[in-house]
Parts: sequence; structure tokens; C-alpha cells
Amino acid sequence: MIQYRRLKEDEISRALFSGFIRRQTVTDCWRKIDGEWVVRPDPFVDDWKEEEYEFLVTCLRQTVASGGFVYAAFCQGVLKGFVSVEPGIFGGEQRYLDLSSIHVSEDMRGSGIGRALFLAAREWAAEQGAEKLYISAHSAVETQAFYRAMGCVEAQVYQKEHVEKEPYDCQLECVLGHE
Repeated sequence: MIQYRRLKEDEISRALFSGFIRRQTVTDCWRKIDGEWVVRPDPFVDDWKEEEYEFLVTCLRQTVASGGFVYAAFCQGVLKGFVSVEPGIFGGEQRYLDLSSIHVSEDMRGSGIGRALFLAAREWAAEQGAEKLYISAHSAVETQAFYRAMGCVEAQVYQKEHVEKEPYDCQLECVLGHE
């Protein structure tokens, strides 16, 4: 049984990720070439090193401390997924909030955790008055299929900082419903 809850700053530590498996084996990626999106072979294994976990912990703690949203999925008390949304609307009339991370442990992918986390992020962002989520997303075919299934499309306005930081990411947005 999966349990979901918002994380507090003081519980975000390296130990929280002890049962989390970041590993993602990538074969093909989306690339924008001459203004057109194409799938290209780009095989690699994406996994976090210790310093990347430490950086993640710092970032997630800062997100919570600054009023952002960090929400997690647990299976038998072990972290198996998380999502974070930064506070502060940006992008002018686009009224974006930044979905800064969403990850599901390799052993739990395909179980619905990613969908539940994404929907929680959408709901929180809408409550904050945002019109859209902005996502600088991994370009792996599987990752992009997830975002498309969640209703994401190419961003109308690219955020320069995201493009410079991760030039191979796909810049996406998701319109939020305000029921």
C-alpha cells in the first residue's frame, strides 16, 4: 500500500533516500533539430552519485523552507517517489510555477506513483494561483511519454535559466484546471 504525504524540512536528509533507486537506463531521447522534434539514439544510464543526493537534499530542504511543495510516496515506510514545486509565480502572463523535480524509484515505476505525485503538484500549484506548471524535463522517450500522458505540451515560453542548465531537456508546460 502506497502512502502519500507532504514532507517537512527537518525530515529531508540523505537517509530518507536509502531505499530509493534513481537508476534509469535510457536508449532513445527526443532532440529538437532544425526546429523539429525527432527521436535519436543516445544510450546511457542515469543514476545519482553521492554528491548529487547531497545536492538534492539541500534543494528539497530549500524548497520547503521557502514555502514550496515537496510531496512524497512511501511503501512500507520507504521513500519510493517525490515531487517538488518551487514557490513564486514567474513567466508573466504564463503564470508558471516550476515543477523542479519528480522521480519514482526504479522498482516502483509503472505503479501509478508518478501520476499521483504529478496530480498533487498540479493541485498545489493551482491553489497558489498559477495557471501552468513549467517543467524542464529529461528528454528520454519514456520520460516524455509520461509527461505527454499527463497533458504536458511544449512550453510556449522557454525559461532561459532552465535551458542553460540542462540544454538537452525538453521544456514543457501543463495548463492547470481551476475548478
